[in-house]
Amino acid sequence: MSLIRRILDTLKFIFLFLYYCLEAFLMCFCTGKKKVAGQTVLVTGSANGIGRQIALNFARLGAVLVLWDIDEEGNEKTAKLIRSNGAQAVHTYKCDLRKKEEIYAVADQVRKEVGDVDILINNAGIWKKKPFMELSVSDVEETLKTNTEAHFWTCKAFLPAMIAHNRGHLVITASVAAFSGGTQTTIYSSSKHAAFGFLESLTLELRKKGKEGIKTTIVCPSYVDTRLITGLKIKPTFLLPILDVASVGRKIVDAILKEELYVVLPSQARLLILKIFLPKKAVFLLADYLGF
Repeated sequence: MSLIRRILDTLKFIFLFLYYCLEAFLMCFCTGKKKVAGQTVLVTGSANGIGRQIALNFARLGAVLVLWDIDEEGNEKTAKLIRSNGAQAVHTYKCDLRKKEEIYAVADQVRKEVGDVDILINNAGIWKKKPFMELSVSDVEETLKTNTEAHFWTCKAFLPAMIAHNRGHLVITASVAAFSGGTQTTIYSSSKHAAFGFLESLTLELRKKGKEGIKTTIVCPSYVDTRLITGLKIKPTFLLPILDVASVGRKIVDAILKEELYVVLPSQARLLILKIFLPKKAVFLLADYLGF
């Protein structure tokens, strides 16, 4: 009986797998996107780069913006840009994402002054560009606290309300470094691997609990023309070009509106995942070609 059950389960899996793939393909031709006007969107790392572009694009859609960054001057500049485009619903907060207690304190302040967060976008990130043996203890701790641990604490702070209403959206900006290491990226790649695994695991956990109304999106961009890569010697290739930050911001917001789970920019960078099927020398050749 157990053998028959396993066969039936396998056939069911194959049928549903093909059906869902076909459904996803057909959905590519649909224009349906969720509405975010009036919803509260919190963006970390909003003072510049990708975070600023995400905030600007959500503001144009009528969302209420909550901007978190340790850079108060840059954050206010983002808010000014939002207001200059006609949107007034923007709130700025200084928050050091390396400190759990400060994250919780600012989260309480947001709930009191703005309300519950509908879309939480963990975008803030840092990159310590050093060989492994030159990384200090503070380099390692600061990177992990900002790029990974902060996601745990922001979700701990805002997820309970989402679970109570079975509604909301969690987003992280990871990186293609989440599935491809490189020289001088040991701690950065590690932190992005961890961030990727965190939200992927949380996605499955929420689904298991029947909270499918809470959506999740994991963003993995390639090199983006921001100050994060300033001074970095990059070898642009077909797989990993240098992306325009404004374009990246638009594509991320579009993916969130479509409730996509994985967003890899550019899309061809997904091919990097296939490296696990390659022989060792081919992997090293690929790394040399990509400048890793």
